[in-house]
Amino acid sequence: QMQLVESGGGLVQPGGSLRLSCTASGSRFSLYVMGWYRQAPGKQRERVATITPDGSTNYADAVKGRFTISRDNAKNTVYLQMNSLKPEDTGVYYCRGSLGTISWGQGTQVTVSS
Repeated sequence: QMQLVESGGGLVQPGGSLRLSCTASGSRFSLYVMGWYRQAPGKQRERVATITPDGSTNYADAVKGRFTISRDNAKNTVYLQMNSLKPEDTGVYYCRGSLGTISWGQGTQVTVSS
């Protein structure tokens, strides 16, 4: 099973930007569908964005036009660039890898507040 480690979370003001990173262990990263999910307090975990091995992306309606997912297979890393952040983007952001089985990172906190 792939090990995933997220970084890049923090506190940012509304309208600001953050870039999350998720680095994976193992040699098969390029074969995985990678995704970012988030969970706000008291709410269920929800999909934010996914990227396939060939680079096709998909976004939740709430983040379209503001967030960009990308991957660097040479670095075993997937990124989430988050712009124009809103208070409702606050939550714990999790990295997910899928190739038959599913692997999750430990999560990184993103707080959008003035």
